[in-house]
Amino acid sequence: MRHRQTIALLALIGFFIALYLWLYKIGAIGVLKCGSGACEAVQTSRWADFLGAPVALYGVVGYAVLFLVALVGAQPAFATRRAPTVILAVLASSGLLFTLYLTYLELAVIHAICRWCVGSAVIITVIWVVSMIGLKTWGAGGVGVAQEDRLPVSLPPP
Repeated sequence: MRHRQTIALLALIGFFIALYLWLYKIGAIGVLKCGSGACEAVQTSRWADFLGAPVALYGVVGYAVLFLVALVGAQPAFATRRAPTVILAVLASSGLLFTLYLTYLELAVIHAICRWCVGSAVIITVIWVVSMIGLKTWGAGGVGVAQEDRLPVSLPPP
């Protein structure tokens, strides 16, 4: 269950990064604070929209869904269920693939790096790693397995 709590925290941070970029994209924030990066070049490029919506909006929605699934999955009623772990792994994998595509565009097509985008890429990568660890360790040592789902253990006769 710790992996779900970790994912919830990371998704919340990613949500605020994506929200900041989305608010800039829709004009609610005047200037994008990026330091020495080329955030505005990335955010104003033709690649900043995907299927008619700002890329940052996909981040807002994606991180919100990750956060909600992780939060629900961390509740005691769902602690012994595998479904939230599987859903988190699928969502994180989808987010990572999209992020890899966007990072390719930044490096090979736009030739500019947005620090906020890099931050989001690091967060989704860590979420993916944590979700894979959660998926791999599910049921190990009885973690996440309901008592009735455990294999009976029989001791050899003395």
